Amino acid sequence: MTTPLIEVRDLHYQYEDGTVALDGVDFSLSSGETVALLGANGSGKTTFALHLVGLLSGRGEISVRGLSVKKRNFPEIRKRVGILFQDADEQLFMPTVLEDVAFGPLNLGLSEQDARQRAERMLARVGMSHVAGKAPYHLSAGEKRRVALAGVLAMEPEILILDEPTTFLDPPGQRELVELLRSLPQAKLLVTHDIPFAMSLASRAVFFDKGRITEDGPLRDVVRNRHWQASAE
Repeated sequence: MTTPLIEVRDLHYQYEDGTVALDGVDFSLSSGETVALLGANGSGKTTFALHLVGLLSGRGEISVRGLSVKKRNFPEIRKRVGILFQDADEQLFMPTVLEDVAFGPLNLGLSEQDARQRAERMLARVGMSHVAGKAPYHLSAGEKRRVALAGVLAMEPEILILDEPTTFLDPPGQRELVELLRSLPQAKLLVTHDIPFAMSLASRAVFFDKGRITEDGPLRDVVRNRHWQASAE
């Protein structure tokens, strides 16, 4: 039997104010899957995603490629799992775009030349080569999203987690993002309220409600069964 890329068992998390964000979540992700994480704001989707790379730590068991998500394994896990945050400003901090995208590869031990070449390739892949010399704060919100994605891809992860990736993208930008993500071999988790976007990429969905996964199955079935919630979001 093939070992899941990600396996989560009985995950619980409570914020300091007492809010229960995750209440016994079980989940697995297989190689090549694209899974949409659906649910209302505050249902636990992003909290769950942050646990997968150790940015939050609750009670339960999480493994990535058989590695327990514990502090000793964080460097290896964060090589394998790339996360695109909802706010791109959280990921852009270097003086120029090119330096920003090259930062991760440099920290993997690549030479300056190899890191630069990889950064240039990834900027080209997301259509952002023309901003390589710009400061990130000079970019539009949509451009920042693309550059942040280039930085994630430059790490060559096995798994991509994308938190509301269509935020700030106009319709042409959303279509280009769909085409790009379809071309990538990585397994993907899409944290999204954008049902058309999810349906263009994912075959499976899980629905979060008050910290629990209340439905897990084919995306079209989950959307149909949760039609009111999907429309309301």
